[in-house]
Amino acid sequence: MTSLIKFWKHGVLSFLVLTQLVSCQQEGSSNYSWCYSSDNSTVPKVRALMASRFKTLDEFREVVGITYINTNMNSDSMPVKGQSVVLTYVDRADTINNILDFGVTQGDMIEVRDGSYSNRAKFAIFEPYSVANRVELNEIYKLARRRPRLFGVGDVAFYDLALASVSNIRHHNESYKSEEDSSEKGYVNTYNHITAQALITTLYGVRIADFIADLHERYAMPHLITGKFSVDELTNPNKNAVDNYVDLINNKIGQELGLALRDKHKITQSTVWTSNLLANYLNEIQSYYSYSFGVGHKPFPQDHPTLEMMARKINKMREGVPFGIE
Repeated sequence: MTSLIKFWKHGVLSFLVLTQLVSCQQEGSSNYSWCYSSDNSTVPKVRALMASRFKTLDEFREVVGITYINTNMNSDSMPVKGQSVVLTYVDRADTINNILDFGVTQGDMIEVRDGSYSNRAKFAIFEPYSVANRVELNEIYKLARRRPRLFGVGDVAFYDLALASVSNIRHHNESYKSEEDSSEKGYVNTYNHITAQALITTLYGVRIADFIADLHERYAMPHLITGKFSVDELTNPNKNAVDNYVDLINNKIGQELGLALRDKHKITQSTVWTSNLLANYLNEIQSYYSYSFGVGHKPFPQDHPTLEMMARKINKMREGVPFGIE
């Protein structure tokens, strides 16, 4: 059980919270090392979604198909083993599928942390993936959170990269279709999920990125799997089922972008991240956001202070540690 004890010492306690093409010429071709093209088969043609653009779950279902599997296995609204939900999003002759199964949640991880040694041992048996990838999960947790005591004053996280991209939006009349677009459920949330999942996928692989994303969504709203929502879960303006379903689609988009950018930049275990590399990487993601929402973005300069801090943080996390298995 030595490895199990080390797992808890590493402190893997919680995880990620994670219209038309704007041409290269419109933004200035010199600003992008890879102008987004929906004809490129290695990147998603589908456009990202924003929760603020959907008023109800019925509106969302007009865009994304939702299929619940084995929902008659129990009369309770809470999911059980064997149940899942399948999301299918078709756009621009491309398809994104995401399946959310019943499984371990972020809350389970916290309960096991605070439980007895025997409970931890049982968890290690039934959820071996978490233990086997404890180092990588701990690194991702640190990258996803501001940890000034570890990395110094002004430490940054994935969320700060999303905020920086949102601040780069070139405002015009169509940038913000409603006040909610500027809220946490608008551009910020979409950019946060896609940017974080892209980087996790590039650094650690798509399997662990998907594992972390599902941990969070199961914990945030378990009824996503059964579709048996309370009235509040359908109507609460700050937290409702649509928000989480949008996250599930955007998580998959982020993973596809992460794989494409990893291959394009030939990023490997030994890659040393610089603010220049991260600027090019994020400018390419911004190009995808422009494609999705019809908004322009100011490109990140190579000496952007947030990017410099994140590049140093990534290098610190990646020193001598092998990538996770895809």
